[in-house]
Amino acid sequence: SFGVIADIQYADAEDGYDFSGSRRRYYRQSLNLLRDAVEAWAAERPPLTFVLQLGDSIDGLNARSGEADGALEQVLAALGRLPVPVHHAWGNHEFYNFSRARLEHTGLNSRPAGATVGPPAEDCQAYHFSPAARFRVIVLDAYDLSILGREPDSPHYRESLRLLREKNPNDNLNSPTGLKEPQFVEFNGGFSQAQLDWFNEVLKFSDENQEKVIVMGHLPIHPDASDRVSLAWNYEDALLVIHSHQCVVCFLAGHLHDGGYCLDSHGVHHLTLEGVIETPPESNAFGTIYVYEDKMILKGRGRISDRVMHF
Repeated sequence: SFGVIADIQYADAEDGYDFSGSRRRYYRQSLNLLRDAVEAWAAERPPLTFVLQLGDSIDGLNARSGEADGALEQVLAALGRLPVPVHHAWGNHEFYNFSRARLEHTGLNSRPAGATVGPPAEDCQAYHFSPAARFRVIVLDAYDLSILGREPDSPHYRESLRLLREKNPNDNLNSPTGLKEPQFVEFNGGFSQAQLDWFNEVLKFSDENQEKVIVMGHLPIHPDASDRVSLAWNYEDALLVIHSHQCVVCFLAGHLHDGGYCLDSHGVHHLTLEGVIETPPESNAFGTIYVYEDKMILKGRGRISDRVMHF
């Protein structure tokens, strides 16, 4: 069994609203909800094997107030009370606060040290691990292609900006207005070809060894488990890789605070978790997933519904 949580977006700030001004965000309260989740997970019997934190652990507000380090310290301290490993995806809010180079030296870097588990690019955060026999978890780096967190003079930045401008002619690159492919906005990102090739090789290995695979990343990769905007830039490329193999049973994502779910045409479950940041203080948004031979059972708390996912 393992815990799942997304979009904590903690900041020591009064409640605010999203960019549209219509959705309330509970910045300070989100840390309390995280602590409640940790307490519930710590009490699980038999104990959990690990926890997946699906990105946006602290809010971009911290960058403006100069409190990014302190906010991250508090979130990591809360998660540190768990006696099991926590695996982190990196989201856009991590990159509003820290450069990619800086993130590598924080507790959000859960990629095993010195392990040759990721793609050729050293700063790509993709990796995989096997917590049980014939079961593998793959962590994807959904901002491998992105202008967030990259040095403006780096090849990655230039290539990502070129792609973004090609797809999004708006002055405001965070605006999807009028776009044929509305996911091409600055707050999203994508997967480099090197990462996709590596992903394909890992799935080939899992096919050959008859493993079941769960994939996680901050950005959803299926339109039916998201809205049209909150998707990885090249989500179709990631889906193509998954659909060319038998082993993937589930893709877990965050980013869209409303959450989402679909079972795709290849029998893969796409589960987008509701965000803690938009969860009122009297509720919560986390879950525990219990893995069996032929299914996974999600026991949700608060805004997250229970779900049985057969495979």
